[in-house]
Amino acid sequence: MVSSTLGPTGRPLPDFPDPAPRLPGQPATIIAMCNQKGGVGKTTTTISLGAALVELGRRVLLVDFDPQGSMTVGLGINAHDLDQSIYHALMDREVGIKDLVMTTAVPGLDLVPANIDLSAAEMQLVTEVGREQTLARVLKPVAHDYDVVLIDCQPSLGLLTVNALTAAHGVIIPLECEYFALRGVALLKETIERVRERTNDDLRIVGLLGTMFDSRTLHDKEVLATLVQGWGDLVFHTVIRRTVKFSDATVAGEPITEYASGSPGAASYRQLAREVLQRCPGA
Repeated sequence: MVSSTLGPTGRPLPDFPDPAPRLPGQPATIIAMCNQKGGVGKTTTTISLGAALVELGRRVLLVDFDPQGSMTVGLGINAHDLDQSIYHALMDREVGIKDLVMTTAVPGLDLVPANIDLSAAEMQLVTEVGREQTLARVLKPVAHDYDVVLIDCQPSLGLLTVNALTAAHGVIIPLECEYFALRGVALLKETIERVRERTNDDLRIVGLLGTMFDSRTLHDKEVLATLVQGWGDLVFHTVIRRTVKFSDATVAGEPITEYASGSPGAASYRQLAREVLQRCPGA
Protein backbone atom coordinates (compact mmCIF):
# COMPACT_ATOMS: atom_id res chain seq x y z
CA MET A 1 0.00 0.00 0.00
CA VAL A 2 1.25 3.50 -0.86
CA SER A 3 0.71 6.40 1.52
CA SER A 4 -0.35 9.85 0.31
CA THR A 5 2.49 11.27 2.43
CA LEU A 6 5.53 12.31 0.41
CA GLY A 7 8.84 10.97 1.69
CA PRO A 8 12.21 12.77 1.61
CA THR A 9 12.76 11.58 -1.98
CA GLY A 10 9.63 13.44 -3.13
CA ARG A 11 7.72 10.22 -3.84
CA PRO A 12 4.72 8.81 -1.97
CA LEU A 13 6.02 6.71 0.91
CA PRO A 14 4.98 3.04 0.65
CA ASP A 15 3.99 0.93 3.61
CA PHE A 16 6.74 -1.45 4.71
CA PRO A 17 5.09 -4.18 6.81
CA ASP A 18 7.02 -6.63 8.96
CA PRO A 19 8.29 -9.44 6.73
CA ALA A 20 7.07 -13.01 6.93
CA PRO A 21 9.37 -15.56 8.57
CA ARG A 22 12.03 -16.90 6.23
CA LEU A 23 11.54 -20.37 4.78
CA PRO A 24 13.94 -22.91 6.34
CA GLY A 25 16.72 -24.47 4.30
CA GLN A 26 17.44 -21.46 2.09
CA PRO A 27 21.03 -20.25 1.74
CA ALA A 28 21.83 -16.74 2.92
CA THR A 29 21.16 -13.72 0.76
CA ILE A 30 24.52 -11.96 0.34
CA ILE A 31 24.53 -8.18 -0.05
CA ALA A 32 27.63 -6.06 -0.68
CA MET A 33 27.74 -2.48 0.61
CA CYS A 34 29.73 -0.75 -2.06
CA ASN A 35 30.91 2.73 -3.01
CA GLN A 36 34.43 3.63 -4.11
CA LYS A 37 34.08 6.99 -2.37
CA GLY A 38 34.90 6.94 1.32
CA GLY A 39 32.98 8.65 4.10
CA VAL A 40 29.50 7.97 2.71
CA GLY A 41 28.16 6.02 5.69
CA LYS A 42 28.90 2.56 4.29
CA THR A 43 30.13 1.01 7.53
CA THR A 44 27.46 2.67 9.67
CA THR A 45 24.83 1.39 7.25
CA THR A 46 26.20 -2.16 7.31
CA ILE A 47 26.21 -2.32 11.11
CA SER A 48 22.87 -0.57 11.62
CA LEU A 49 21.06 -2.44 8.85
CA GLY A 50 22.40 -5.73 10.18
CA ALA A 51 21.13 -4.98 13.68
CA ALA A 52 17.74 -3.87 12.33
CA LEU A 53 17.43 -7.10 10.32
CA VAL A 54 18.10 -9.09 13.51
CA GLU A 55 15.17 -7.29 15.13
CA LEU A 56 13.04 -8.61 12.26
CA GLY A 57 14.03 -12.18 13.05
CA ARG A 58 16.94 -12.62 10.64
CA ARG A 59 20.26 -14.24 11.50
CA VAL A 60 22.90 -11.88 10.15
CA LEU A 61 26.62 -12.21 9.46
CA LEU A 62 28.64 -9.04 8.92
CA VAL A 63 31.84 -9.44 6.90
CA ASP A 64 34.41 -6.67 7.30
CA PHE A 65 36.14 -6.53 3.92
CA ASP A 66 37.95 -3.25 4.40
CA PRO A 67 41.62 -3.25 5.48
CA GLN A 68 40.86 -0.24 7.66
CA GLY A 69 38.78 -2.57 9.86
CA SER A 70 36.23 0.18 10.50
CA MET A 71 33.32 -2.18 11.05
CA THR A 72 35.38 -4.33 13.41
CA VAL A 73 36.28 -1.26 15.47
CA GLY A 74 32.70 0.04 15.21
CA LEU A 75 31.51 -3.09 16.99
CA GLY A 76 33.90 -2.58 19.88
CA ILE A 77 36.69 -4.94 18.79
CA ASN A 78 40.34 -3.91 18.72
CA ALA A 79 41.42 -4.80 15.17
CA HIS A 80 45.12 -4.71 16.12
CA ASP A 81 44.67 -7.52 18.66
CA LEU A 82 43.25 -10.04 16.18
CA ASP A 83 45.22 -13.26 15.71
CA GLN A 84 43.23 -14.13 12.60
CA SER A 85 40.91 -12.22 10.28
CA ILE A 86 39.17 -12.56 6.93
CA TYR A 87 42.61 -12.21 5.35
CA HIS A 88 43.66 -15.61 6.70
CA ALA A 89 40.55 -17.32 5.30
CA LEU A 90 41.27 -15.82 1.88
CA MET A 91 44.92 -16.78 1.77
CA ASP A 92 45.10 -20.01 3.80
CA ARG A 93 42.80 -22.91 2.91
CA GLU A 94 43.49 -24.41 6.34
CA VAL A 95 41.63 -21.51 7.97
CA GLY A 96 37.84 -21.85 7.72
CA ILE A 97 35.49 -18.91 8.02
CA LYS A 98 33.72 -20.59 10.93
CA ASP A 99 36.97 -20.26 12.88
CA LEU A 100 36.81 -16.48 12.45
CA VAL A 101 33.18 -15.74 13.34
CA MET A 102 32.82 -13.55 16.43
CA THR A 103 29.62 -12.85 18.32
CA THR A 104 28.64 -9.24 19.00
CA ALA A 105 26.67 -7.59 21.78
CA VAL A 106 23.56 -8.11 19.64
CA PRO A 107 22.37 -11.74 19.76
CA GLY A 108 21.93 -13.04 16.22
CA LEU A 109 24.44 -10.55 14.78
CA ASP A 110 27.86 -12.08 14.13
CA LEU A 111 31.05 -10.63 12.64
CA VAL A 112 33.97 -11.80 10.56
CA PRO A 113 36.61 -9.17 11.43
CA ALA A 114 39.33 -7.50 9.37
CA ASN A 115 42.43 -5.43 9.97
CA ILE A 116 45.36 -4.01 8.01
CA ASP A 117 46.52 -7.52 7.06
CA LEU A 118 43.78 -7.53 4.43
CA SER A 119 45.60 -4.86 2.45
CA ALA A 120 48.16 -7.49 1.39
CA ALA A 121 45.47 -9.77 -0.04
CA GLU A 122 44.82 -7.61 -3.09
CA MET A 123 48.38 -8.08 -4.36
CA GLN A 124 48.64 -11.72 -3.34
CA LEU A 125 45.37 -12.72 -5.00
CA VAL A 126 46.51 -11.43 -8.39
CA THR A 127 48.42 -14.66 -9.08
CA GLU A 128 45.66 -16.97 -7.83
CA VAL A 129 43.55 -19.04 -10.22
CA GLY A 130 39.92 -17.92 -10.00
CA ARG A 131 40.98 -14.95 -7.89
CA GLU A 132 37.61 -13.17 -8.26
CA GLN A 133 35.77 -16.14 -6.69
CA THR A 134 37.94 -16.42 -3.57
CA LEU A 135 35.49 -14.75 -1.17
CA ALA A 136 32.55 -16.70 -2.62
CA ARG A 137 34.43 -19.91 -1.83
CA VAL A 138 35.26 -18.72 1.68
CA LEU A 139 31.62 -17.84 2.46
CA LYS A 140 30.13 -21.11 1.20
CA PRO A 141 30.46 -23.06 4.50
CA VAL A 142 28.25 -20.52 6.37
CA ALA A 143 25.63 -20.12 3.62
CA HIS A 144 23.03 -22.07 5.61
CA ASP A 145 23.96 -20.70 9.03
CA TYR A 146 22.58 -17.22 8.31
CA ASP A 147 19.69 -15.56 6.53
CA VAL A 148 21.59 -12.47 5.39
CA VAL A 149 25.31 -11.79 4.91
CA LEU A 150 26.33 -8.13 4.63
CA ILE A 151 29.80 -7.34 3.23
CA ASP A 152 31.32 -3.96 4.07
CA CYS A 153 33.58 -3.20 1.08
CA GLN A 154 36.61 -0.95 1.04
CA PRO A 155 36.32 2.43 -0.72
CA SER A 156 37.85 1.32 -4.02
CA LEU A 157 36.99 -0.70 -7.12
CA GLY A 158 39.95 -3.06 -6.79
CA LEU A 159 40.15 -6.84 -6.60
CA LEU A 160 38.73 -7.07 -3.07
CA THR A 161 35.59 -5.19 -4.14
CA VAL A 162 35.30 -7.36 -7.25
CA ASN A 163 35.50 -10.40 -4.95
CA ALA A 164 32.65 -9.03 -2.84
CA LEU A 165 30.52 -8.31 -5.92
CA THR A 166 31.22 -11.79 -7.30
CA ALA A 167 30.11 -13.38 -4.01
CA ALA A 168 26.98 -11.23 -3.64
CA HIS A 169 23.43 -11.54 -4.86
CA GLY A 170 22.84 -7.80 -4.55
CA VAL A 171 24.53 -4.45 -4.04
CA ILE A 172 23.44 -1.55 -1.86
CA ILE A 173 25.13 1.75 -2.72
CA PRO A 174 25.19 4.25 0.17
CA LEU A 175 25.55 7.72 -1.28
CA GLU A 176 26.17 10.95 0.60
CA CYS A 177 23.71 13.68 -0.41
CA GLU A 178 26.28 15.97 -2.04
CA TYR A 179 27.14 16.56 -5.69
CA PHE A 180 30.65 15.08 -5.70
CA ALA A 181 29.17 11.79 -4.52
CA LEU A 182 27.01 11.59 -7.64
CA ARG A 183 29.98 11.65 -9.98
CA GLY A 184 31.35 8.24 -9.00
CA VAL A 185 28.12 6.30 -9.25
CA ALA A 186 28.34 5.86 -13.03
CA LEU A 187 31.82 4.32 -12.67
CA LEU A 188 30.55 1.98 -9.96
CA LYS A 189 27.65 0.96 -12.20
CA GLU A 190 30.12 0.07 -14.98
CA THR A 191 32.07 -2.11 -12.55
CA ILE A 192 28.89 -3.86 -11.42
CA GLU A 193 27.92 -4.50 -15.06
CA ARG A 194 31.36 -5.94 -15.85
CA VAL A 195 31.15 -8.26 -12.84
CA ARG A 196 27.66 -9.32 -13.95
CA GLU A 197 28.95 -10.12 -17.44
CA ARG A 198 32.11 -11.96 -16.39
CA THR A 199 31.86 -13.52 -12.93
CA ASN A 200 28.35 -13.21 -11.46
CA ASP A 201 25.34 -12.93 -13.75
CA ASP A 202 22.97 -13.06 -10.73
CA LEU A 203 24.25 -9.75 -9.36
CA ARG A 204 21.79 -6.86 -9.22
CA ILE A 205 21.54 -3.46 -7.61
CA VAL A 206 19.18 -3.64 -4.63
CA GLY A 207 19.12 0.13 -4.27
CA LEU A 208 20.88 3.43 -3.79
CA LEU A 209 20.65 4.85 -0.28
CA GLY A 210 20.83 8.57 0.40
CA THR A 211 22.86 9.19 3.57
CA MET A 212 23.91 12.19 5.67
CA PHE A 213 20.81 14.01 4.44
CA ASP A 214 20.02 17.44 5.88
CA SER A 215 16.48 18.51 4.99
CA ARG A 216 17.30 22.12 5.97
CA THR A 217 19.61 22.62 2.99
CA LEU A 218 18.49 23.15 -0.60
CA HIS A 219 21.68 21.46 -1.78
CA ASP A 220 20.84 18.12 -0.16
CA LYS A 221 17.28 18.23 -1.50
CA GLU A 222 18.52 18.95 -5.02
CA VAL A 223 21.05 16.11 -4.89
CA LEU A 224 18.37 13.68 -3.73
CA ALA A 225 16.02 14.87 -6.48
CA THR A 226 18.78 14.43 -9.08
CA LEU A 227 19.42 10.92 -7.78
CA VAL A 228 15.75 9.98 -8.13
CA GLN A 229 15.59 11.57 -11.56
CA GLY A 230 18.56 9.54 -12.78
CA TRP A 231 17.94 6.21 -11.03
CA GLY A 232 14.18 6.16 -10.42
CA ASP A 233 12.85 3.29 -8.34
CA LEU A 234 16.36 2.01 -7.62
CA VAL A 235 16.65 4.81 -5.05
CA PHE A 236 15.43 3.67 -1.63
CA HIS A 237 12.47 5.56 -0.19
CA THR A 238 14.32 5.45 3.11
CA VAL A 239 16.81 8.29 3.57
CA ILE A 240 19.34 8.44 6.41
CA ARG A 241 19.49 11.90 7.98
CA ARG A 242 22.63 13.43 9.41
CA THR A 243 22.88 13.14 13.21
CA VAL A 244 25.65 13.08 15.81
CA LYS A 245 24.11 9.92 17.28
CA PHE A 246 25.83 7.82 14.60
CA SER A 247 29.27 9.02 15.68
CA ASP A 248 28.39 8.47 19.33
CA ALA A 249 27.22 4.92 18.58
CA THR A 250 30.51 4.18 16.79
CA VAL A 251 32.53 5.39 19.79
CA ALA A 252 30.37 3.19 22.04
CA GLY A 253 30.96 0.19 19.74
CA GLU A 254 27.22 -0.44 19.27
CA PRO A 255 24.68 -0.26 16.45
CA ILE A 256 22.47 2.81 16.71
CA THR A 257 19.48 0.52 17.24
CA GLU A 258 21.09 -0.47 20.54
CA TYR A 259 22.85 2.76 21.52
CA ALA A 260 19.93 5.10 20.79
CA SER A 261 17.03 2.77 20.16
CA GLY A 262 14.39 5.50 20.15
CA SER A 263 16.27 7.92 17.93
CA PRO A 264 15.19 8.94 14.40
CA GLY A 265 18.40 7.34 13.07
CA ALA A 266 17.44 3.97 14.54
CA ALA A 267 13.92 4.33 13.11
CA SER A 268 15.37 5.03 9.65
CA TYR A 269 17.44 1.86 9.67
CA ARG A 270 14.48 -0.18 10.87
CA GLN A 271 12.51 1.18 7.92
CA LEU A 272 15.44 0.44 5.61
CA ALA A 273 15.55 -3.17 6.85
CA ARG A 274 11.88 -3.62 5.91
CA GLU A 275 12.47 -2.01 2.54
CA VAL A 276 15.48 -4.21 1.84
CA LEU A 277 13.52 -7.36 2.69
CA GLN A 278 10.71 -6.17 0.43
CA ARG A 279 13.19 -5.75 -2.43
CA CYS A 280 14.90 -9.09 -1.68
CA PRO A 281 11.95 -11.47 -1.23
CA GLY A 282 14.16 -14.48 -0.41
CA ALA A 283 16.10 -12.71 2.35
